[in-house]
Amino acid sequence: MEFLHLPDGALGDGLVLTHGAGSNCGAPLLVAVAEAFCAAGMAVLRCDLAFREARPHGPPFPAMAAQDRAGLARAVRALRGRVPGKVFLGGHSYGGRQSTMLAAEEPELAAGLVLLSYPLHPPRRPADLRTAHFSKLVTPALFVHGTRDPFGSVEEMRAALASIAGPHEMLAVEGAGHDLRAARVAAMVVEAFKRFGEGCRGLR
Repeated sequence: MEFLHLPDGALGDGLVLTHGAGSNCGAPLLVAVAEAFCAAGMAVLRCDLAFREARPHGPPFPAMAAQDRAGLARAVRALRGRVPGKVFLGGHSYGGRQSTMLAAEEPELAAGLVLLSYPLHPPRRPADLRTAHFSKLVTPALFVHGTRDPFGSVEEMRAALASIAGPHEMLAVEGAGHDLRAARVAAMVVEAFKRFGEGCRGLR
């Protein structure tokens, strides 16, 4: 399943946005963030990952992760065919993790990353870090992280992000958990993205 949000007026930049392990592209967080970016002038493609297209419920299989990334790459290229500007990539939790891994594999694919609640490690297992690819990540990346996220504290995130090769920034959302259910979080993400680097000039 996929849904394309088109802004009023001329098209410019675009964003591909995908979901976490237990959800789909209709997740309320994704809808809210997509609508906020669209209102700011960006076309947004919300899409399901390959594992969710294969079955409506259940978590992803590690063996399917490469297929999930391949689907994201196709979505980026498809949106690039629709918009004249830059195309960004991002997602919530597992979707964001796969976006970073894809960007590490294909540095030229996306102009930048928007990562909502990056799952740094499983809850209560801080030693099992999901950061092996960070040193190869050169794509500009904005991380949005709740201060009560059990998948990694803000302090743990800051320490892990130091190993990223490219430009990066983290927006800490006070009081939010992994689901980022906080007031105005979508507007906060867009404002942080506007401020983050040269590649965000397409937003109005």
